[in-house]
Amino acid sequence: MKNIFIKFNILIVMLLFSASFQAQEFQGQAYYFSKTTMDMSRFNRGGGQMTEQRKKEIAARLKSMLEKTYILTFNKEESIFKEDEKLSSPVSGRGFGSFGSNFSPGPQYKNIKERLFLQDQEFFGKQFLIKEDMQPLEWQMGTETKQIGQYMCFKATAKKVSTNIEFGPPKRDNNKKESDSINNKDAKDIKEDNNKAPEMIEVVAWYTPQIPVSQGPADYWGLPGLILEVSAGNNTMLCSKIILNPKETLEIKAPKKGEVVTQLEYKEITTKKMEEFRESRGRGNGRPGGGGRH
Repeated sequence: MKNIFIKFNILIVMLLFSASFQAQEFQGQAYYFSKTTMDMSRFNRGGGQMTEQRKKEIAARLKSMLEKTYILTFNKEESIFKEDEKLSSPVSGRGFGSFGSNFSPGPQYKNIKERLFLQDQEFFGKQFLIKEDMQPLEWQMGTETKQIGQYMCFKATAKKVSTNIEFGPPKRDNNKKESDSINNKDAKDIKEDNNKAPEMIEVVAWYTPQIPVSQGPADYWGLPGLILEVSAGNNTMLCSKIILNPKETLEIKAPKKGEVVTQLEYKEITTKKMEEFRESRGRGNGRPGGGGRH
């Protein structure tokens, strides 16, 4: 009964706000600030503890990777979510920057009507086109509300499979026998992990019926209003600016180039490359960006 009452109230709000959009081709842009946290202990070497100064230095170098601004261009049926080119800084050279650029998400296209998700993704010089049939999350509507800018937002939660990619330099070990033993154990652990059920994480979203489109940042969608904030795992995305019905028509194009793969296939490819990277780093000098060439 409680959920029915919540949905009824949301429906009323949507009807009130959507009436003004029926007579025109509704479109807009939403700007999101994305922040990802990282466990700095992964960069400890040989069991030693990293100094606070070193942590600050690494955090500064990782900032361009972990803090980004994206733009969601949307209409009633389609959307494209991509990094703000005006704010993105060019990445060059070896080290965290050149390595991390391979994990920056490419443009993500969603077609709500056709239930189609496409992502244009480059990985170590190869172009992929990630393609999936969109499956809505099983959103649980909450009663909690909060204001984001000028918009009243409702809370919703769901569970999803974690797609976080963890990386960091391997721990150095001066004893080769011990190192080989650790590597063998790691290989065994990886094999066991592949047989485990996928890790599930909680998603917390805040959406506004004042903008009656079932869109959101990245691959999030399926709520009765635009998602303005979403947190999942170690990532949070927050909308900082919205432009509705600009004078110039906004263009939304579905990506078409690249080897077609599913999300699972792409994750397997990146995981394998990560394992190769860690192995080459283990043979290298232990510095970020050191070791074999990719």
